[in-house]
Amino acid sequence: MAQKKAAFTPLEVPPISLKSPLARLFLTGFSLVELFIIVMFLGILAVITVPRLNLDIISKQKADTIARKIITDLRRTRSLAISDAANNSKGYELKLVGSVPYSAYEIENIDTRETVGSFTTGDVTIDCSGGHKFRFGPLGELKSGSTTEMSVSAGGNPPRRITITVIPATGMIKCVEN
Repeated sequence: MAQKKAAFTPLEVPPISLKSPLARLFLTGFSLVELFIIVMFLGILAVITVPRLNLDIISKQKADTIARKIITDLRRTRSLAISDAANNSKGYELKLVGSVPYSAYEIENIDTRETVGSFTTGDVTIDCSGGHKFRFGPLGELKSGSTTEMSVSAGGNPPRRITITVIPATGMIKCVEN
């Protein structure tokens, strides 16, 4: 019995018939007009869909991030006051800078007036009632005359509002989303 020889060997490419529409597409490509029409169609789809994206979620996430940063920096300020108690009897403070609503704050050594750190919140706003300074004494307590509460808020409808409270006797920080 004689074996039948295949129409082509594995190393050879089978012949392509130009009569097939698929073969002609791969050999000829797209015209500039066809590409332009596709790009225009995608542009129109983008113009329609982008405004419908829920960008409020992003601004609400910014409020959460800034609130966590403020909480961390309040704890840092308290920690600095406790750790430097032997050299600094006045303590450290986190003070909001600018005007109401605040968009920046600094951590400052009360004794030397040296700025330890600063931060800008961007489009997230901070509101404080009764002052703009959180002063921590050498034992970690909130000093008298200090502010005890602030609110962090960012866009959206309704806007996300996070309230940060410092317990005066202990310096403990509490965070509640409203």
